[in-house]
Amino acid sequence: MDTSYVLVPLGTVASTQNEARHRYSGSPVLVTAERQEAGRGRTGRSWVHADRAVAASLALRPSWPRSAWERIPLVSGLAAAAALGPEVRLKWPNDLLVGDDKVGGLLVESDGDVVVAGFGVNLYWEEPVEGATGLLPVDPGGAAADLVAEHWATELLRRLGGSPGAWGRDEYRDRCATIGRAIVWEPDGSGTAVDVAPDGALVVDTPRGRTELRSGEVRAVRRA
Repeated sequence: MDTSYVLVPLGTVASTQNEARHRYSGSPVLVTAERQEAGRGRTGRSWVHADRAVAASLALRPSWPRSAWERIPLVSGLAAAAALGPEVRLKWPNDLLVGDDKVGGLLVESDGDVVVAGFGVNLYWEEPVEGATGLLPVDPGGAAADLVAEHWATELLRRLGGSPGAWGRDEYRDRCATIGRAIVWEPDGSGTAVDVAPDGALVVDTPRGRTELRSGEVRAVRRA
């Protein structure tokens, strides 16, 4: 299948985010790895590696104006859901869930005019840590991780090739596990998530009125 990116499959790396940024030279580059030794999540959290996992990062220069980049983590989540199947739901702004357990996550970082979108998924995990799960009941083998990563990258680039105003808000709301939940966020917020705004912000009803959370402004969002 023809792709619109350069694929770089690697073995063990420190971080696919770092590798993708280092290897970017003007065309989108997708780095996949069998294992990360220093993978990270949002706000620098470490990433615990499952028995079989997707570890991938896509570096690109978005055509969208910088004011719309806040939507890229949500679009990346929609691309992940398309690659993984209907049972996967989206926890705003960057987690992938099966039921109430985390099956994967997304990390979007920018460096100048280059964005690096990271995608991690637990494909199979015999003994997952508390609050996490694997997507599949048996190990699908090593080739499956790269196939999932390539599906995600192709879908993400397709979506980012459209208008930022048509980023997929309705689709995201249908997939969003956060809407309708009582949530808390750092440093000291609490309320009930009620919607996702056109620009990707999470709309929350609080005791002091309605507010909008933006991923760059809050450290963590979790169920109350």
